[in-house]
Amino acid sequence: MSRLRLAVVGVGHLGRIHARLAAGVDEIELVAIVDSRPEVVTAVAAETGARAVAEYRDLLGEVDAAVVATPTASHHRVASDLIRGGVHVLVEKPITPTLGEADELVQLARRRQMILQVGHVERFNPAFVSVQDRLHEPKFIEARRQSGYTFRSTDVGVVMDLMIHDIDITLSLVKSAVVSVDAVGVSVLGDHEDMVSARLHFASGAVANLTASRTSYAPARTMHVFTPTGFAAIDFASRQAAYIEPRADVLARNFHVTELDEPTRCRLRDHLFEELLVKQEVPATETNAIEQEIRDFADAIRTGQPPQVTGADGRNAVAVAEVILQCVRRHQWDGTSGGRVGPLATPFTPSILPEAASFGAADEDTVIIRRKAG
Repeated sequence: MSRLRLAVVGVGHLGRIHARLAAGVDEIELVAIVDSRPEVVTAVAAETGARAVAEYRDLLGEVDAAVVATPTASHHRVASDLIRGGVHVLVEKPITPTLGEADELVQLARRRQMILQVGHVERFNPAFVSVQDRLHEPKFIEARRQSGYTFRSTDVGVVMDLMIHDIDITLSLVKSAVVSVDAVGVSVLGDHEDMVSARLHFASGAVANLTASRTSYAPARTMHVFTPTGFAAIDFASRQAAYIEPRADVLARNFHVTELDEPTRCRLRDHLFEELLVKQEVPATETNAIEQEIRDFADAIRTGQPPQVTGADGRNAVAVAEVILQCVRRHQWDGTSGGRVGPLATPFTPSILPEAASFGAADEDTVIIRRKAG
């Protein structure tokens, strides 16, 4: 197969990274860099050897695929135009700012039989990849993602900016319908929420606590996953992971502390994570997550197989994010309706979000979210 002709549309912080990495992938020919800012598009084009273009529609018929890294509000319009023009699309997260737009985009890609991948890049993080196969039927997940304020992605709040990563990973692990959501959040530096804590309950009984902040002095990108057979600690920032596997008798509930003599207790106290809860550092392959994401996109186009993060996956993450934001808006700190409570305190009406049937019987990967009234 000839090299995949690729364009990168939007070369802000992430778009520039995509362009630089795509230019180094052998099976990809980086044809064009698209941006409406002449000085920016010219500079990135010079860096990568691609052509500088101001209007992405001018490339229809000249490229096979595109990375869309424009502001979130334009994702639906740009990606839709490209898909209608016969271009496969990798769109940065979130897939779109609203569930309705996400549904439309996913349906369009399916009708046109085009690859639609979403840039939830943490799925390619070496730390997550190293332990992913051990995380069957999670029962409890706790994620914390916090940073200082970067003054980027100010068109969305912290849920769509940061928490969306952990929502996507949680859904990929639990594989069960979300049945209820509780959340609280606050704006700090603008009209959008900057700190949010959410609790998700799944039909399987699993529970996930997700916390995100972009006004934190202590950066963190961690996730703890508890399963029936073990526990994983994932550090997305350092790209390191540890796995704790209980000894067989502990796992079978045949280990009884009260039956131990004192010398055994002392020994096990000092060697708890060597003998009872056996801890192992999981080696992670040194890879660039965004480059792996681009390679996965190219492989999906070449083979016709779904990418690791499909349009439906991106849609499901937005569906959960919208419910979290609805809960944040509903919450009032003082329990009264008087006084100024800010842009996040808009009325909330419990509802049932679109189910898999809205896409047709084949769409079993669509998360169903049911919200109880009251």
